[in-house]
Amino acid sequence: MKASKISGVERHAVLLNASARVSRSIATILDLPLLLNRTVEIICDEFGFYYSGVFLVDESGEWAVLRAGYGDAGRTMVEEGHKLHIGGNSMIGAAIGNRVGRIALDVGEEAVFFKNPHLPLTRSEMALPLIAGDEAIGALTVQSGVEAAFKPEDIAALQTMADQLAVAIQNAKLNRKNHELLRQAERRARLLRAANLVGKEVTSVLNLDELLPRMVNTIVEAYGFYYAGIFLVDESGEWANLSAGYGEAGKAMLADEHKLQVGGNSMIGTCIRLNEARIALDVGEERVHFKNPHLPNTRSEMALPLPFGKKVLGAVTIQSVEEGAFNQDDITTLQTMADHLAVAIQNAYTLDALKVAHAELLRTKVYEALTVATTEAIHWIGNKALPITLTVSRLKEDLATDQPDLDSLREDLDLIAESADLIVQVKEQLIGQAREQKPRPVLLADVLEAAAHQRDVKLSKIQVATEAAYVMADSTQLARALGNLLKNAVEAGAKKLNVKATLADQKGFVEITIKDDGAGMTSDVLEKAWTPFFSTKAGHNGLGLPAALHVVTQLQGEIHLQSKPGKGTTVELTLPAGRLAIAKPGKSPVVSLVDDDDAWAQFFVETVKTASRASAPNAKADIILVDENIEFADFEAVIASIRKAGLAAKTIVLTAALDVDRMTRLLRSGIRDVRLKPYSPAEIPSLWEK
Repeated sequence: MKASKISGVERHAVLLNASARVSRSIATILDLPLLLNRTVEIICDEFGFYYSGVFLVDESGEWAVLRAGYGDAGRTMVEEGHKLHIGGNSMIGAAIGNRVGRIALDVGEEAVFFKNPHLPLTRSEMALPLIAGDEAIGALTVQSGVEAAFKPEDIAALQTMADQLAVAIQNAKLNRKNHELLRQAERRARLLRAANLVGKEVTSVLNLDELLPRMVNTIVEAYGFYYAGIFLVDESGEWANLSAGYGEAGKAMLADEHKLQVGGNSMIGTCIRLNEARIALDVGEERVHFKNPHLPNTRSEMALPLPFGKKVLGAVTIQSVEEGAFNQDDITTLQTMADHLAVAIQNAYTLDALKVAHAELLRTKVYEALTVATTEAIHWIGNKALPITLTVSRLKEDLATDQPDLDSLREDLDLIAESADLIVQVKEQLIGQAREQKPRPVLLADVLEAAAHQRDVKLSKIQVATEAAYVMADSTQLARALGNLLKNAVEAGAKKLNVKATLADQKGFVEITIKDDGAGMTSDVLEKAWTPFFSTKAGHNGLGLPAALHVVTQLQGEIHLQSKPGKGTTVELTLPAGRLAIAKPGKSPVVSLVDDDDAWAQFFVETVKTASRASAPNAKADIILVDENIEFADFEAVIASIRKAGLAAKTIVLTAALDVDRMTRLLRSGIRDVRLKPYSPAEIPSLWEK
């Protein structure tokens, strides 16, 4: 029955009954959007009104915002964010402001009526405040297409329904709040469980390669986030390198060696520089957010510093697909986790430093033992060479005669030469170790080529994996050891010599395999191969393999032989892998590099932007560098041409393995200096330091 056709006592009874039905229908609904939409539908359907809508006061207390409206007009206005100023030029604003219901019998004549283009047929309106306790929380609008559709007594009947609606709204809000509190409590409990798990992880794992991936997995899976990653500051302090990342995106970024500049245009860089957490609730609006193509779904991000004392070791990035995904509980719990992680990282760094110190101590002890062995060996050689003095005396006697026995003289001279050569070889193989340099990252392929070049050995194939490019070594001693092994293979009749280097199964080590097709060794010979002065070949001192063993042992590596007669020999070495610290070489002079187009030359020219490589020196360059190991020309001829051109004074010869005799000869010829090759950007400036 339409409201316009009802009057008097009957109309009032109908309104009261309808109001009671509406109240009963909405009393049990605790979902606020459902409650408001159901209310406007029931009012229009039960009372037969043209339109109904519910406004709620926003947090500012200045605006009444439409939360539900009847029909297409209502849905459109809700989507547009329709709102009215409280106390302003509208029935709703006045009802809320004055906390009294209002009726407009003819909206065209109403002073405070808001003309709404979405509701052109409205002719009369009633606005009822929604009062909960002492607070007006909103208002209900009821509109009719008929003039004078509402009577003063309608306010009393419908206000009861409005009061019930206000109570239902408050109940729905309380229910939502309770659910939110429960959700927060559950989330807080999950955060605490995750924090406890992280605490256990960081106290039980001290290997960063194991710890960091486990951390990002724990953070994502325990907290339910989209992505987590851990950045560590490099030695230069300028870059934060990604050290662990979650999922396929993390793997891709690690493969790309993803890094961010400290203090640069990124959450991580800013977080590290300021040593404070940063949160972007909407990354699209964040000024210092780095847009990452590997993480297209990120909508909010949190960056937490990893502080240890006054130093920031790095930062943790945590990302979500939801806007505003982080609250204060997240920040507090995750920062505590980050603090614990920072301690674990520092502990791992300290452990690594202790390992290095222990390795250095062990190396020193090995060196001392080697020195003792060297001294004993020299005494042994001295005793063996004692007959030399007798031979010299006999030579003098023979020469004093009128007709000396020339054949006898030749035999005596051969004996002296053989004994002297033996002493020189022992000196080079053993005493030469005493001149060793502190191990540094060296380019393995370059040292191999230098070792082959100095021993005049032709290598059939060199295969060095990218991840095994650098090893920790004294390049001079390593070239000596590798040269001994290569020379042994050639002397055993090898026609093919293949060298391969890959990462070893033992973490942090490189495995080098030298395989030849020479004569091989029997099991008896294999057992004695490491014994000093043992050799199956006449005229050899038997010190090549023992000297190689000493070098490799000092480097905390291992060396093993596998051989069978007629099947060749395989030498397996493991050496510590070398890692290059990122560093800028700084300002450099104009450099002319005379070298092959090999791996070392490419590294040098890439690093030193003022350097150019060619087969002949550029006379206009400030410094001329010549690689001792060149294939395109005879080294001695190159040096002769440099001297002839008057360029010797600004020429430096570079070598992977220093040799005192060669060095002395070159310096006497006028060459400015002979230096070990630099294998890292940090070493390059030393070339032009006087």
